[in-house]
Amino acid sequence: MWSFKVRRSRIFFGIAVLAILSIVFSILGFEYMDEQDLAAIDSRQPLEAPGGKVSILIKVQSRELELHNDGELYKKYRIAVGKSKTPTPIGEWNVVWKDYDWGTGFGTRWMGLNVPWGTFGIHGTNKPWSIGQFASHGCIRMRNKDVEELFEWTPIGTPVSITGRNIRIERNLKYKASGSDVAALQLKLKEMGYFQGRADGLFGTMTEEAVKAYQADKGVVVTGVASKELCTALGI
Repeated sequence: MWSFKVRRSRIFFGIAVLAILSIVFSILGFEYMDEQDLAAIDSRQPLEAPGGKVSILIKVQSRELELHNDGELYKKYRIAVGKSKTPTPIGEWNVVWKDYDWGTGFGTRWMGLNVPWGTFGIHGTNKPWSIGQFASHGCIRMRNKDVEELFEWTPIGTPVSITGRNIRIERNLKYKASGSDVAALQLKLKEMGYFQGRADGLFGTMTEEAVKAYQADKGVVVTGVASKELCTALGI
């Protein structure tokens, strides 16, 4: 009986060890696969620096970062973006500072954006398996090898447009308001030809005048305030 219990304990111990090793090797294997394959959109993309004026387009829903050269698509990277509770801010921003090894968890490079209501940036990561996911606190994560390349190609002042996240308007938007909902309003008005400025998430006089012009064209009371009903009519 004692011998049977010993054998059974050894069997259970062996199964437990195999299960733990399987999990460890799966994680390591997935991390390696992600680093080598999953985050690489197309191995045929250019390796040399673009020669023209660069800009960045970040598509939140598809978790892709596009580098544009003189307005034309030059290269794509797979990224991680914000979770639903900590979303990546849509709008039109600029790279305003760059740094090396900015802090734990931010990988080897950091490019800060001029979002007025928080600290957001494009950076590397020590969690490469998160690339391709909604995983961050609002920043844009890249593989370290990718962000190191982009860092060298992206000067201070580079335009960064972030699109593709659905914004629920929960309030009336008016002069001096700020936030991603304001940026969503600005992007929509810009698309319709009413707004000519940057979608910077700040409801200033240009945004107010654009709302008034839209209201006048639609024959509604001109207030300059984008109510929730007006935003619904705009499709946001």
